[in-house]
Amino acid sequence: MSSTVWAQVRRIALPFVLSVISVAGSFGAANNNEYARRDPDWLMVVLILIGTVSLYWRRSHLIPVLWATVVATLVYMLLQYPYGPVILAFVIAVFTTIRLGHRVMGWSALGALYVGHVGGRIVLGINEQGVYQILLVGTCFVVLGFAAELFRAHRDRVNAAERTRREAELRQASEERLRIAQELHDVVAHHISLINVQASTALHLTDRQPEQAAPALAAIKEASKEALVELRSIVGILRQTDESAPRQPVAGLERLEHLVSRTAMAGLEVHTDVHGVPQPLPTGLDRAAFRIIQESLTNVVRHAKATTATVRIQYGTETLTLQVDDNGQSLTAPPVEGNGIVGMRERATALGGTLAATRTPNGGLRVVAVLPLAGEADLGRVQISDAGRA
Repeated sequence: MSSTVWAQVRRIALPFVLSVISVAGSFGAANNNEYARRDPDWLMVVLILIGTVSLYWRRSHLIPVLWATVVATLVYMLLQYPYGPVILAFVIAVFTTIRLGHRVMGWSALGALYVGHVGGRIVLGINEQGVYQILLVGTCFVVLGFAAELFRAHRDRVNAAERTRREAELRQASEERLRIAQELHDVVAHHISLINVQASTALHLTDRQPEQAAPALAAIKEASKEALVELRSIVGILRQTDESAPRQPVAGLERLEHLVSRTAMAGLEVHTDVHGVPQPLPTGLDRAAFRIIQESLTNVVRHAKATTATVRIQYGTETLTLQVDDNGQSLTAPPVEGNGIVGMRERATALGGTLAATRTPNGGLRVVAVLPLAGEADLGRVQISDAGRA
C-alpha cells in the first residue's frame, strides 16, 4: 500500500470509527439516561455525524471544524438527547486546536460550549442540574484545556530540541567542510607554488643550460607526488572509506625539516630556530602550527622577493609561539592581508590564539602566531562567509 493511500485511510479511520461509536453509544444511552427528554431520531444522528464527520477536515480546516463540533454538541445537549459519547468529537477538536498552537481559539470554544450549555438551559427552563453539576462540568472543561496545554508544551519542547539538534548537526557539518577546505587550500597553495617556481626555473634553464634543468623537473615531480598523497588523504576523509592510511605522516611539526628541504628546492633558504623543550602537542594544535608555518613560507615563495627565511618556534609553559621572518624587498607600507594571512589568522583564532603580520625593520614580512597549549584545536570555528577563500 502506497504512503498516499495509507495516509488517506488513516484520515478516514478516525471519523468513521468515532461515528460508529457515538451513534451506537447514544442509542444505547437512551435506555438508561435520566436526563434525556427526547427519544433518538434522525436529527440526533445528523447532529452526531456533523461533529464526527467534520473531523475528516481537521488538518486543512481546523477552526471551522472546531466550531462545527461546538454547534452540533450544544444543539444536541439543549435538545436533551441522551448523554452518550457525543462530546468525543468536540474533545478531539479542542485538543487538536490547542496542541497545534491555536490556544485562544481552543479556550474560546471551551468557554462557548460551557456558557451556551448553562445559559441555554436557564433560558429554556431546563433546571434539573444543580450548582454541583454545573461546577463539575466546568471543572471537566478546564481539565481538558490544561491537558491539551501540557501536551502542546511537551510537543513544543520536543520540536525545539529536534530543531536544536538539526541546527547543531548542520553547523558541525559546515564547520567540518570549512576546515577541510582550509586544509585543501594550504596543501594546494604550497605545492603549486613550489611547482610554479621550479617550472619557471626549468623553462629558464632549458635553453641556456639544459643539463641543469633536471633537478628542477625532479623537484616538480616530487612536489606533485606529495600534493597528490595529501589530497588523497583529505578526500578519503570526505568519502569516509576504509582505504589504507596515507603513506606519509599527518601534517605536524615533526615534518618541519621535510617542509624546509622542499621549500629550499624552490630557491628559498630556510633556517629554523627552536627554543624551549619540544613536547607532544594535541593533534589539532600540531596540525595548525605546521599549516601556519607552511602557509607563511608559501607566501614568501609566491609574493616576496626574498632569498632567506627564518622560522622560530618557542615552547613556553602555556603557549606555543611561531615566528616566520623573511628578508624580502624593503617596503614601508603595511602588508596586504590576502587569503593566506586571513586563513592563518582563522586557524590561530580557532585555537584561542592570535596571529599578526607586520613588517620587519628591514622591510620583510614577519608573521607571529601565539597559540595556547591547553586544549584541542577546533579548527571548524571559521566564518561561513569566508568559505570561498578556500
